[in-house]
Amino acid sequence: MTRIKESIYGKTPFERLLGHNVDIMKSWSRLGEVLEKGGYLSCDLKEQVRRTLAQSNGCAYCKAKGKPAPATFDEKTAVAVGFAEVFLKQKGAIQDSIFTLLKESFRDEEISELCAFIAFSTASQYFGAIMNLQAGGLNNENK
Repeated sequence: MTRIKESIYGKTPFERLLGHNVDIMKSWSRLGEVLEKGGYLSCDLKEQVRRTLAQSNGCAYCKAKGKPAPATFDEKTAVAVGFAEVFLKQKGAIQDSIFTLLKESFRDEEISELCAFIAFSTASQYFGAIMNLQAGGLNNENK
């Protein structure tokens, strides 16, 4: 059970928890939509990064959407997932040498998008963990 009741606003349990402040919910959801689109990085790459983060960020709702699928990784996805794992271990204090390695596979625009996606996904997953958001009803949602 979540720590607060869901609002009447929002399409998913996650959005309904944010929906107590509709402006926050709408802005958060809009940023999520922008970051989840292809952009410079593929949706598949970002989904594997999201799944990697979810395994450590404490949100049961996010973890229930699946574990990473390493058998499907191309080289860029493997590097991005590895970077996400370093982020999880280092809590953001990432050494320059890691960025040097990242730059072997990604352009600056892609690195910026990857870091923004990791930060936003982590914030979303922390919010779910704080609110004790569970996986119930997940099969009917896209969020």
